[in-house]
Amino acid sequence: MRGGLQSVPRGQVEAAEAVGLGALTITFWIVLPQALRTVIPALVSQLISLWKDTTLVAIIGAFDLLRVAQATQAQPEFRGTPHEVFLFAALMFWLVAFTMSRLSKRLEGTLGIGTR
Repeated sequence: MRGGLQSVPRGQVEAAEAVGLGALTITFWIVLPQALRTVIPALVSQLISLWKDTTLVAIIGAFDLLRVAQATQAQPEFRGTPHEVFLFAALMFWLVAFTMSRLSKRLEGTLGIGTR
């Protein structure tokens, strides 16, 4: 986020000050929208990494996808192979990450990121 804030040209802030806008107005209506456009790809990448890394954190008590897969195998009613369960879990990881990536790409295109 800091890099996005620093990427906003100083002239934008100076122009807003010249028009007579206040500091909060400049920040919320001039600086932040431009900074967010710049950092959206990095934020989405971080969110995807965070989502995938939550399975590595055992401190969190919630059931994550791999624990549910293991619990499914432990049930006597389960009539499948362990490979099916973990293949489904891998497919779910890929599907969520791919969907987040596509949504990010669509948002970047809508906002015109990377174009002048």
